[in-house]
Amino acid sequence: MKLRFSKMHGLGNDFVVVDGIRQQVALTPEQLRYLADRHFGVGCDQILLVEAATQADVDFRYRIFNADGGEVGQCGNGARCFVHFVHEQGLTDKREIRVETQGGIVVPRLEGNGNVTVDMGNPRFSPDEIPFVHEDDVAIYSLDVADETLDISVVSLGNPHAVQVVDCVDSAPVSEHGPLIESHERFPERVNAGFMQVVDRHTIKLRVYERGSGETLACGTGACAAAVTGIRRGLLDSPVRVTTRGGDLNIAWGGPGRPVLMSGPAVTVFTGEIEL
Repeated sequence: MKLRFSKMHGLGNDFVVVDGIRQQVALTPEQLRYLADRHFGVGCDQILLVEAATQADVDFRYRIFNADGGEVGQCGNGARCFVHFVHEQGLTDKREIRVETQGGIVVPRLEGNGNVTVDMGNPRFSPDEIPFVHEDDVAIYSLDVADETLDISVVSLGNPHAVQVVDCVDSAPVSEHGPLIESHERFPERVNAGFMQVVDRHTIKLRVYERGSGETLACGTGACAAAVTGIRRGLLDSPVRVTTRGGDLNIAWGGPGRPVLMSGPAVTVFTGEIEL
């Protein structure tokens, strides 16, 4: 089977984007892992599959698969690449589209400067919605990891996130603690582990160990998670500039009951065709 694709990235968080509307696509977990492999395949953090909408009030359906072949509910950097892709491929001429995902509806808007602003929906803090094994809904929880007790905040933006504040992201134990937090027994569906350094009330630095992909150069939902948990804890004020290893994102959140808005770039690297 020959598969046409585009290689894209949002701040170095890279994707293989596949048009599932004009070509028939049914990828197995093995094929997904092959596409994501940086030595034998195309290489990416996630595979994004564009499909026809299944609801009357949306424009497209959007499925996200991590490098390990597992499907996940949401991807913020991917949503920005998504709207660029459907424009470049001539699938729509709308600058703002409604897209259904496993994690809910997202609304990306292509701005005049080429950046994309995405309405990521309302953050969810209830432990049951993340899911996280705990009875209370509070701003800070204790989590035992590698003989240490960490203070974390948990939130879902279509994907579950556990965010901790660190003194310096450059020296944070991302590679050591990241996989332990990701697979911690208190997160039944695993979790993305965020390491946030507060620079000032409108600026943070961030590294994220993503479930199923490892540390990525940027994580859109992780940036949203860090900003909203920092605002909720009284450490930050909206808007927040989030500096990742791949570049900057701007996050705005007006508080409980309000959606999170994420703005940043998306780039097409190349298009191609691969034999599966």
